[in-house]
Amino acid sequence: MKTAVAFTTHPSPRTARTVGALSLLLLVWVLSALLAASDPVQGIRMVIRLTARTSLVFFLVAFTASALVQLWRGPRTQWLLLHRRAFGLAFAFSHAVHLAAIVAFARLDATGFAQQSSLGNMITGGIAYLFIALMAATSWDGAVRWLGARWLQLLHITGAYYIWVSFMVTFGKRIPVSAGYMLPVVVLVAALILRLVARYRKNAVAHSS
Repeated sequence: MKTAVAFTTHPSPRTARTVGALSLLLLVWVLSALLAASDPVQGIRMVIRLTARTSLVFFLVAFTASALVQLWRGPRTQWLLLHRRAFGLAFAFSHAVHLAAIVAFARLDATGFAQQSSLGNMITGGIAYLFIALMAATSWDGAVRWLGARWLQLLHITGAYYIWVSFMVTFGKRIPVSAGYMLPVVVLVAALILRLVARYRKNAVAHSS
């Protein structure tokens, strides 16, 4: 979700179309989950799990797009980089739906929500949502003019790594419950390694030139 270098005034039509398409697909999937559930609480919990996974996918694309194109430049990685901002905004939308589902769960099943949440989770999750909101609000072209390129880049880099840690904690702590949560943890670690390797290679090339 790192900010692009070039800034204009409005989101490009390509970005808007991609965000719209991804958001529409997500809403259709969410509605299908709600309709398939046997009761509202089960449906909301299905939506929470679903949006946790879609948010992870969208985040990983935005998180790794630049590294992928540096390590394996080609049409597919170029396409990912070109649509990185759209995937970052789709991640923000997916996680907004995720938050709405959590609020609905708390209203429909206060006891179940209390058993699965804590004050610490609310604080750390709240910080993550603050980063997501700020990053989404400054992902549109023109933000650099009032925030400044340096601070904008710092916001997006810090936010991206905080969200990465949040995903790691969220999925990692559930591994004792189900080994299936190892998969997102491994993918998250691989994504971080990709970014570090790409940065090392970029620095090495810069120093040798």
